Amino acid sequence: MPVAMKFAVLTIFPEMVAPFAAHGIVRRAVESGRVSISVVDIREFAAGRHRVTDDRPYGGGCGMVMKPEPLAAAVRAARRQMPEALTVHLTPQGRPFDQDLARQLAREKGLVLVCGRYEGVDERICQDFVDAEISIGDYVLTGGELAAMVVMDAVIRLIPGTLGHEDSAEQDSFCDGLLEHGHYTRPSRFEGHGVPEVLLSGNHAEIRRWRQETALIRTFLKRPDLLAQRPLSDAETAILKRWCRDIERLLQRQAEHRADASPGDQQEG
Repeated sequence: MPVAMKFAVLTIFPEMVAPFAAHGIVRRAVESGRVSISVVDIREFAAGRHRVTDDRPYGGGCGMVMKPEPLAAAVRAARRQMPEALTVHLTPQGRPFDQDLARQLAREKGLVLVCGRYEGVDERICQDFVDAEISIGDYVLTGGELAAMVVMDAVIRLIPGTLGHEDSAEQDSFCDGLLEHGHYTRPSRFEGHGVPEVLLSGNHAEIRRWRQETALIRTFLKRPDLLAQRPLSDAETAILKRWCRDIERLLQRQAEHRADASPGDQQEG
């Protein structure tokens, strides 16, 4: 079987990446030959006895900057092994990583993932040796290794054959713009809480409807921003309209209760 996706991680801490490929879905993907993960030690391309990969920034300032020479040599070495790969720099300045971007990356032949350290990498590397910059969030990490592993994990799940069920990846959160519905397993009662009856009914049509509605509810309550940018299906629109009617009835009852209680409250006062 030809390898579906090749990854090369460029880092000065290769020992951080090795355990990532040794467990769970990622390990099975590697063992099945669907994925290959190699680690390139940037220090091996640094000159001198001490293999220095950083230096003081021009113009002054705190911290250190990764030198361009070893990084450029490491990128070139990885590209020789993976000439069709996309070179990605993990940086807070990059495009926000999401499920849509993961799907785009899963269609690539391979990814060369550049993990920066210190205050960042020399800007000339970003200009001439990088195809894309990706951020996994608006915060700062000590290095790009964790971000590289996040990207690889999300992408590997989308490669056909890596998950136990062929439809698993398409049913995950964000795949259709919604959060995923709730999940339940045995026992049927746990500390006073039961499982929704519909999940015990065996009625698969009703279960699908329940899952669709609870996914919509979860998204509305937890991530309404996702709904604001997503076109709704006719069924989803009908669900939201029904909620609106239910909320209006609830508010009307509350108003009636307050009106009924007002005369007594005033007399008591």
